Amino acid sequence: MSTSPKKTSAGDRKAARRAATERMREQRERAERSARIRRRTVVGAASAVVLALAAGVAFAVGGSSGSGDAAADGPLVVPANAGGADGTVITYGKADAPHTLEVYEDFRCPFCEQLETTTGPTVQQLADAGSYKIEYRMATFLDQGLGGKGSRTALAAAGAALNEGVDKFKQFHDVLYANQPDEREDAFADVNHLLDLADKVPGLKTDGFVKAVREGTYLPWANQVNKAFDKSGVTGTPTVRLDGQKLDVFAGGSAVSPERFTAMVEQVTG
Repeated sequence: MSTSPKKTSAGDRKAARRAATERMREQRERAERSARIRRRTVVGAASAVVLALAAGVAFAVGGSSGSGDAAADGPLVVPANAGGADGTVITYGKADAPHTLEVYEDFRCPFCEQLETTTGPTVQQLADAGSYKIEYRMATFLDQGLGGKGSRTALAAAGAALNEGVDKFKQFHDVLYANQPDEREDAFADVNHLLDLADKVPGLKTDGFVKAVREGTYLPWANQVNKAFDKSGVTGTPTVRLDGQKLDVFAGGSAVSPERFTAMVEQVTG
């Protein structure tokens, strides 16, 4: 027994058009919001270059090292497990890995969040397999671009996690990106919120960790890390380099797929 096709009423067609229009509006708003952040980054970079040339000093995107709160202006305490000549590099992976992947990020950067939540697991898997070691070189310039202090406060909390262990840092790093607030919000400036997120990392919330986060022990270190970023010449986040060669981890405004990232790594490493 055959059945005739169900007729679509004029009301159904109008509802479908309204739904399609609403989806297009939401997509446009998301694209415009991302574009605003990208423009801020580009404008900040251009301004930084002008200031650097005028002042004759190293200066990068946002380039703010001052803080205004007492803890951030206190004595410098470098977390255990920090590396690099000045203690500003966080290295994850096997020390004898034949290649080095440099990752420049800001915890408030929405493009960093997209990369980490899309391709991040593959980035870690390749490090775990020994293909390369990862050197995280963090920044806090978006606090200046967006207002607030969430980048710096989150980085200081990540320093407290690093003090507990590199694996704790990596897990907390991933939790922060998985729970990144809208760029118009500054939720990472709230240490209580950061401590709540730390609950997602088993064994992280030792008494020492909680004390360091509440007292801002690693805020001066976060400032030092940002100064190192300023001197790196990197003008935006995320920036990813493998053995010094920049990888194009965004294509068409979106983070590359895990498969594409793996192919780029293989092309560089042979």
